[in-house]
Amino acid sequence: MTPRRAAHRLPLHAAAALTVVVCLFPVCWMVATAFKPSRDIQSADPRLLPEHWTVEHFRRAVDADGFALFWRNSVLVTLSAVLLALVVALGAAYAVARLRWRGRRQFMLAVFIAQMAPWESLVIPVYIISRDTGMLDRLPALTLVYFMITLPFTVVVLRGFIAGVPPELEEAAQVDGCSRPAAFRKVALPLLAPGLMATSLFGFITAWNEFTYANFLIIKQQDSRTLPVWLSSFQSTFGTDWGATMAAATLFALPALVVFLVLQRHVTSGLASGGVKG
Repeated sequence: MTPRRAAHRLPLHAAAALTVVVCLFPVCWMVATAFKPSRDIQSADPRLLPEHWTVEHFRRAVDADGFALFWRNSVLVTLSAVLLALVVALGAAYAVARLRWRGRRQFMLAVFIAQMAPWESLVIPVYIISRDTGMLDRLPALTLVYFMITLPFTVVVLRGFIAGVPPELEEAAQVDGCSRPAAFRKVALPLLAPGLMATSLFGFITAWNEFTYANFLIIKQQDSRTLPVWLSSFQSTFGTDWGATMAAATLFALPALVVFLVLQRHVTSGLASGGVKG
């Protein structure tokens, strides 16, 4: 790279570095606060790194009522919603990308509109429907809501991936005696792994972090609550236990971070391929 070209790229690199710092600073402050003693958290002389390290806040968070139960609820609801969205979206995306049928364009337009709609605007209708059907305070209702939220994005991304797989590969398998579903399962499906991982990560993060619906649909049954709602339990009329809150938030963020690090390579290539080939 020539010096002139490097000089032209310097503002871009500086902007990228500034963006990274701005995005990571709250996370670093959260993790650092989780290890600070209580007397240092609201000190008049705040420090980014704790002068004295402690894990007492993590003990208090783990020992809090319902930690293991709410963790199980979050894992169960999140994984169920993601798997359900993948199964349904895979069939819908295949029908749009491979088949020619009346209303296909209108269907994709409806999917795009659903993707653009702010889901917070549907809180009251979803609450009324859940109340009238007896689904309030039940985890299946929360699972269906998260499935509804993640489905449009999953359909759009998987459609791009399926369209990027040459149909001749499936046709060759059908000539060799495979049925259409068998040809898709044996030939196209293995090539869709990056797209499946990209959409799975998006669905996982969306469902794992969601608070509004979990707070509105699970009202009376405390045992059916999820971790985002559990985080608010460290706030009371006497104040907020910031140390335990930051420790709990750090523990809460770990699963999403681990999943992202494991799938990072596939997710990057998946989003790029899905966007180009759609």
